[in-house]
Amino acid sequence: MTTTPDTTDRQVGAGAAGARRGNRPRRRGGRRWLKTAAGAVVALVFLAPYLVMLVGSFKRHAEILRIPPTYLPTEWIPSNYATMWSTPETPLPYNLVSTLVISVCGTLLVLAVALPAAYYTAKHRFPGRGVFLLLVLATQMLQPTVLAPGLFRQFLAVGLDDTWLAMILVNAAFNLSFAVWIMHSFFSGIPKEIDEAAMMDGAGKLQTLRRVTLPLVWPGIVTAIIFTFVACWNEFAASLVVLTTAENQPLSVAITKFVGQYDSAWHYVFGVSVVSIIPVVLLFAAVEKRLVAGLTAGAVK
Repeated sequence: MTTTPDTTDRQVGAGAAGARRGNRPRRRGGRRWLKTAAGAVVALVFLAPYLVMLVGSFKRHAEILRIPPTYLPTEWIPSNYATMWSTPETPLPYNLVSTLVISVCGTLLVLAVALPAAYYTAKHRFPGRGVFLLLVLATQMLQPTVLAPGLFRQFLAVGLDDTWLAMILVNAAFNLSFAVWIMHSFFSGIPKEIDEAAMMDGAGKLQTLRRVTLPLVWPGIVTAIIFTFVACWNEFAASLVVLTTAENQPLSVAITKFVGQYDSAWHYVFGVSVVSIIPVVLLFAAVEKRLVAGLTAGAVK
């Protein structure tokens, strides 16, 4: 069989192409390992303060202040998590209950008000709609730190000072605007044809909202829930002014009782901080699956 120059060129080209294809998996594998290493470094940077806090919660008070410092405890003291609940500085069990009640009720109140408000403003055109949304956004610029003294005087006048209800209303008011805007953008992104198709199949407005629209905007609802709950959980300035009784104060205020002018119980500060992080992590873990499922649920009949 005679080999022509064209045949030889094709064979050489095929061999070179095969060599290039063989190198591609190696390059992709190298890039994957590089991205993984970079992600691990970034995660370590963000997790480092939490790791220091976790390790410090198992140290003795004197060891935390030791110079030079130790990275790991010479003796692990898990009893710090037991003794911190009965310290004379503050009643932590009551503070934890207060934080849970205020955060959960504040989040539910925001959701109950923001959900219909966002749906109506997204699906209906009415006079002053743009001004209303602008005013809702403008309230986000107001901070509890600035308004705390005025809020305290108002609650004192109506007899709601030093109560959980006062802080539930405060947290709901300061987080309502963000929740409305987040869910409004998700409701606006749903085509009207989907609602019209559901109504043509015999579904009413409430059924369309519950079975078709809400599954589509679930990612926005989850975002609003997480943001609101975390904001309520971490609220400090208004809680410090409005709640004066130690039993009614949340963990964000109670943790400051362990920091004194001349000495600080850092092992308890770290322990309370670790405990206060757990509910937020559990909330995100609980809604993470629903966040992904909501991206595709309800759109296909």
